[in-house]
Formats: sequence, structure tokens, C-alpha cells
Amino acid sequence: MAQLTKVSFVKMSKPSEGTVVLLAGEGLTLGAAAGELVADLSGGLERAATVGGFTGKKGTSLDLIAPAGLTADRLVVFGLGKAAELGEEDWIGLGGKLQALLARCKVEAATVVTDMADLDEAAASVAAARMAMGARLASYVFDSYKTPKAEDDAPKALKIAFACAESKAAKKAWADLEAVSDGVLLARELVNLPPNALGPVEFADRVREMEKLGVEVEILTEKEMGKLKMGALLAVAQGSVRPPRLAVMKWNGGKKGEAPLAFVGKGVVFDTGGISIKPGAGMEDMKGDMGGAAAVTGLMHALAARKARVNAIGVIGVVENMPDGNAYRPGDILTAMSGTTIEVLNTDAEGRLVLADALWYTQDRFKPAFMIDLATLTGAVLIALGHLNAGMFTEDDALAEKLTAAGKASGEPVWRLPVSKDYDKLIDTPNADVKNTGGRTAGSITAAQFLLRFSNGVPHVHLDIAGTAFGGAKTDINPGWASGYGVRLLDRLVADNYEG
Repeated sequence: MAQLTKVSFVKMSKPSEGTVVLLAGEGLTLGAAAGELVADLSGGLERAATVGGFTGKKGTSLDLIAPAGLTADRLVVFGLGKAAELGEEDWIGLGGKLQALLARCKVEAATVVTDMADLDEAAASVAAARMAMGARLASYVFDSYKTPKAEDDAPKALKIAFACAESKAAKKAWADLEAVSDGVLLARELVNLPPNALGPVEFADRVREMEKLGVEVEILTEKEMGKLKMGALLAVAQGSVRPPRLAVMKWNGGKKGEAPLAFVGKGVVFDTGGISIKPGAGMEDMKGDMGGAAAVTGLMHALAARKARVNAIGVIGVVENMPDGNAYRPGDILTAMSGTTIEVLNTDAEGRLVLADALWYTQDRFKPAFMIDLATLTGAVLIALGHLNAGMFTEDDALAEKLTAAGKASGEPVWRLPVSKDYDKLIDTPNADVKNTGGRTAGSITAAQFLLRFSNGVPHVHLDIAGTAFGGAKTDINPGWASGYGVRLLDRLVADNYEG
């Protein structure tokens, strides 16, 4: 992982050295401290802005090198547009844009003067913390396996100091935002890692590291899952020489005895499709088929790092789906932990088999208030929703409304798609209790219908993140392939609805 931008929050002052960033509203409006700083600029800021065509429009910038009349090496005026109208995601996105600008200019350290004409001091401090989050997320680059070349400039971590009138308030807001940022970055890193480096055992080892944050971690081996009769999960794993793992993460930050919130993730570290092998083109992307498990891991990191006042359980089933002589076959009939028999029509519909046992285990052992599973489950959801929304499937209207609101607030939206007993007919089979695919028609919906059979009455939401976990367009806060989708969404769900 490339060196991440380092952020700090300092008391408002009149910075005079290095790179100084001023935040300007529409019409080139500045806060008092920023106005005082540029008072000595030869020719005035207005003249430079006129020549540069800068008006303070959101996301634009004016870059003055060695500005006459100032001792600063560089003065960057960064446009906010109408600051009073900006939402949380706007500030985070602007932080990402500022990070990219400073990185392109090869700035190593900058001071951002955060007083703004349209915001009071408290609001400006929170806005600064959100910009810091955007800058940190935007600075992530997966380059762990690139050999530096002699002619390359050794990159240094950018340092951004946000000068705030209420620096303590900014630090307080940043404490939670940093925890969530680190959870997102962890999820991205897990998804980006090559499959030869991140097998089920290695994934479980990464989960174990969260014990340092106070998370209770338990790792179930193949033998232990066999005793629990997890015939669906183990069938997917049996074609690989790398043994499966079920990782359980417990965060006890709420009231003693209070039912936990449960988050369950699909963790197929590499998916060839098994005997129903995938086409070769694009198969390398299947290293990301554990995006659901990565999101759950990142979420549990975020909750623990910010000391969330909630009881939460994270469960991830981690396997590899390979086509060797011991692999499970189309036509096999499996018996899941619940006792449900499953006829396999396609070994590439494997994620739902992993989740079937993980969900049953979670509800049976922990008696959660609800379960939310995340999985890069179907290509069909990508056709339906593209890379912008995750597919949401549930029979629980209240949970659906909360998740929709959390998606809008966090910038990780969901779109509800239907489930009903009428779709069950598509996964009925005369040979077993259920078959593992209903074919191309309503493919995402029948996958969700399959999973809902393993809820055992517990409120349950299935999130199909096949289009949002990786491969989407680059954004202001994510310049790479893996997005870390789900961490911010679910952290926001918890923070807004379930913490005392």
C-alpha cells in the first residue's frame, strides 16, 4: 500500500511558509483569516483570479507559485461553490479532489486555512474533518507488488494540516471518521490482494489481527465445520488444496445481554466457477469475489476502532472454488447445516452455498436482532444496476428504509429489488428441497430467495454488491479498482439507528 496522506488539525493561525490552501466560496468569498492572509498579495487576489478565470466554483482551483508579497512558497485557492449548501459527501469529495491536486503538484506538506465566509466555526471544523477523510481515502493506491525504478521519484506521504478555529471539535469528528476510513482501506486492500497471497488461511490471519482493537476473534477450521455439518460451504471448498475457514468477529460495545447486530460476508478468495468453469476473459477479477467478507471485516474494524456503542457480530465464510478431481459437480445434492438439501445445477452459483451455512450458523448461535449479508453474488445485478447501486433484497420494510437512508447519507446507495414467494417456484426442484440456481431469468432475485430460506425467521437483508465492490468508475475518493463498498454504508446504519 502506498503511503497514505497524513492529516492533522491545528489552531487557526496565519501560515507563512510552504504550501498554503485557502477555501473560497462562489464569487471568490473568503473567511476573515484567509482574507487577512492574502492582503499582502501583490496585485491582489482578485486580479490573479480574473487572469486565471477562477470564480470559486466547486472543485476548481487557482495555483500561485512563489506569490509576490507573500512568504509562502505556493498559494492554492480551492473553490467550494456555495459552502452552506454542501452536504457530507460533498465535503468528503472535495477532500479527495484537494488530495489529487496537491499530489499532482508534488506537494509534500500543506496547510489548509478552513475558515469560510458561509460557515460558522463549528461547522467549518466538522467540514475540515470530512475533507480529511476524503483526502485519506483518495490517497490509497495498491502498489505493494510494484518494484520501484531507479528513475522514479520516491513518493513521500503528503501531510495536510487543517488550521481550524475549533481544532478540538475537528479532532473529535476526525476520530470517528479516521476509524471508518481505516475500515474502508482495509476492505480495499483485502479485495486488491492477489489470490496467491490471500487464501482462506491468510484471510483468517488478517482477521485475527483485529484482536488488537478489542475484537473477539474465533476461527473455525474445516474439521470444526464438518462437525457442524456445513455441507454446503464445505462442498464449495473441496476442490481446492487450500482449506476453508469460517471467521467470527465479536464486538461487545453495547449493553450486556442485548441481541447483537449480525453481518455476514461471502469470502470466495478466488472463483474459477469450479466444474462449471467461467470464461477465461476477466477471470482475474475473481480475486475480488470475497468483497462481501472484506466489507464485513472492514466494518468490524471501524466499529471497534471508534468504540461503537453496540453489540455486533461479523461472520465470514472463506473458501476457494477450484475445479480439481475432488471438486463438487453439477448434479450433486448437498445437505446444508440447516438440514436443507440442495441440488447443484451450476457450481458457479457457489456464493449462496457458502452463505447458506454461514447465515444458519449465525442465527442459530448468536440469536441476532437482524442479519445483513453482503456478497458479490450475481452478474445479473450488475446488468440491472451497474456500478452505482447495490441490490437490496428483504421482506423487512423497516430495515429496508433504514438502509436506504444510510446509503444516501454515506454515498453508498442501495436499490431495493423485489422478493416474494412467487419467485420460489424458479428454484424448486423435484430432486431436493431447493436447487442452487433458477437460471438467467430474475437471477439476482432467485439468489436472494435462496438465501432467505436460511434466515429461520430472523429479519434479514441481502445486499448483492457485485457491481459496487470493484471495477466501477474512478471517483474523487477512490482512484483504484476496489472500492471498499459497504463499510461506510453499514457503519452509518449502525451509528444512526442502533447506538445508545
